[in-house]
Amino acid sequence: MTRRTLTQEDAINAIYGGCILGGGGGGLLADGLDKAASIFPTHAPVLASLDEFDADAVVSCVALVGAPSAKKMHLDPGQMIDTVQRMRSEVPIVALMTNENGAATTINGWLQAAANGLPVIDSPANGRAHPTGSMGALNLSLVEDYVSFQAFAGGEGPRRVAGTVSGSLDLASSTVRSVSIQAGGMVGVCRNPVDIAYLSANAAPGGISQAIQLGKIYSSHSAGAARTSAILDFLNGTIISSGVVNEFRMVESGGFDVGAAIIGDLELTIWNEYMTAEISGERVGTFPDLIMTLDSETGAPVVSAELAEGREVTTILVPANQLLLSSTMSNADLLKAIEPVINKPILAHTQAVAR
Repeated sequence: MTRRTLTQEDAINAIYGGCILGGGGGGLLADGLDKAASIFPTHAPVLASLDEFDADAVVSCVALVGAPSAKKMHLDPGQMIDTVQRMRSEVPIVALMTNENGAATTINGWLQAAANGLPVIDSPANGRAHPTGSMGALNLSLVEDYVSFQAFAGGEGPRRVAGTVSGSLDLASSTVRSVSIQAGGMVGVCRNPVDIAYLSANAAPGGISQAIQLGKIYSSHSAGAARTSAILDFLNGTIISSGVVNEFRMVESGGFDVGAAIIGDLELTIWNEYMTAEISGERVGTFPDLIMTLDSETGAPVVSAELAEGREVTTILVPANQLLLSSTMSNADLLKAIEPVINKPILAHTQAVAR
């Protein structure tokens, strides 16, 4: 891929495509659109591919940590830029990557990169959204003696916070998650620097371009069935349900959105993202399969935090083997953490392996 300057149209397409690939998580459309407005026309982010860099060049990941439904969350552009500057004061990074695809996360890093004179790598840590920091950490938990360095910022007024933490991956990630709660529900993070060689083996190369292309397909079709059909054709997915949300419950717990929805005979469980889909008690989809809801009338993506009883949605399923995914998505230890949260089996329905 030839390095190119990203446009506002690219950003809008990335937001909608990323929202679909978010699988119910990855932030809200409104937040993504606000973020795009803060980037253009003042800044000119550049998209670069992995093959443009030496294997030992170092890249850092930017992410949003917290619960998308948090009512007191605050994260401004200056805070996001600050996290990268804190990272660069410690590590000589050459580019930034985002941790996942999502409405607010696919373009996460575009502003920070442009403001710091760095390119964005076309290789998110994961090509779909995921709940835990460890799932976006490229299996660094398996690297002996790896020390995680994470810079964070967020909140406003008395909740405003910024700083760094260094330690084991689990310790550093859980610390930032705790900080996000104290900050009102969300912080921006720049974390876990790795070299290009490691990134190539463990991330999702081409994931940003895929989100932009998906968003372009979405926006080029009229609302409703034609739009949904085009999305499914691109992703090789299927419709598993269409109907009114009969029941919906969601609570914020430990910095995550946790809940479930009933849509006719379909039950969805939620841990930020949609984790399982069962029809009349039979499992039809399991994370990291992409389970996503679309507005039945418009075809617009509906994230889990915006479901509501009485809303009519179409639920789609894209098997994991059709997605661009991180190596973490086959890590049984990481996926097992889902089970006690949603009280459903996960490992028995995936191709995950013990590490």
